[in-house]
Amino acid sequence: MSRKPNFNRDELINLARDLFWKRGWAGTSLKDLEAALKIKPGSFYAAFGSKDALFELAMDKYASDGAERLKELAHRYGPIKALQRFPEMAVGNATAPAKACMLSKTLLELHAHNHPLANKANHLLLRMEAQFADLFRQAQSAGDIDSEHVPETLARRYQSDLLGLRVSAERDGVDARAIAQEIADSLARL
Repeated sequence: MSRKPNFNRDELINLARDLFWKRGWAGTSLKDLEAALKIKPGSFYAAFGSKDALFELAMDKYASDGAERLKELAHRYGPIKALQRFPEMAVGNATAPAKACMLSKTLLELHAHNHPLANKANHLLLRMEAQFADLFRQAQSAGDIDSEHVPETLARRYQSDLLGLRVSAERDGVDARAIAQEIADSLARL
């Protein structure tokens, strides 16, 4: 009879996500993962199969967490207010400072190598953009933004602004909170 693993798989995926997010795919070795997850090689392969498989799970977790935060904001405040509040969440705080988007970092790192994980990152970014478009569409239906705007175009621009914000937040001497407020203010003018 096989033994049941004595670890929480979701917790390990969260730890791996944080390590991959910080170091990237190439900068994270199997030894790094084994050390961070406190797991032996055999258990690692039994639980995840490969580094790529774990990286994909980590990206899925990253994307689903962001989508869930946005969904909660929309439920609590409505679509346009959620879109206005989301950039501030992306900036982080003193205990959890902002980091560049894991998906965009992955896309930039692996796209030139035609790595399948780059395609996965792109797919997840497009899915997030579609969620933004849906919120813009809802805001339009509610009369919160002018009907002349194309929700997909607004979503693409919004996502671009967020990605730029997250990179800027990592730079010294940049007031990321001010940039987040500028993004929010620009939505009020729609």
